[in-house]
Amino acid sequence: MSIDVGQLVNEIKTAASGVLTADIATVRGFSQRQLEAIALQTHVVATGIATNNISPELQDFFLDGLKDMVTNFTRTLKGLMAVTIEKIWNAVVGAVWNALSTAIGTVLPIPKAAGTIPAP
Repeated sequence: MSIDVGQLVNEIKTAASGVLTADIATVRGFSQRQLEAIALQTHVVATGIATNNISPELQDFFLDGLKDMVTNFTRTLKGLMAVTIEKIWNAVVGAVWNALSTAIGTVLPIPKAAGTIPAP
């Protein structure tokens, strides 16, 4: 049996798109909430500094807090993206291995992503 390349391309696109659609919705919601919190905290710190409610001695403390919020946000996004990439890898490999198994008439074990995705 042969593999219909066009059909396989469509199956791969569908598999990857399904993962992206679900994960982007999750990331979008998380990002919006976090960005709103960062923006609000920035406003509070700026207002506090401008009105002298945050003393010069405490400015670094509050600025470090803002920096930590941004750092934690970006680290979390990095982790979410790594998980999404692994899910896409699994979906694409699943589609390819299913096509292979169908074409050769034998079920092949699907490889696992752990440690196999090259670093960017």
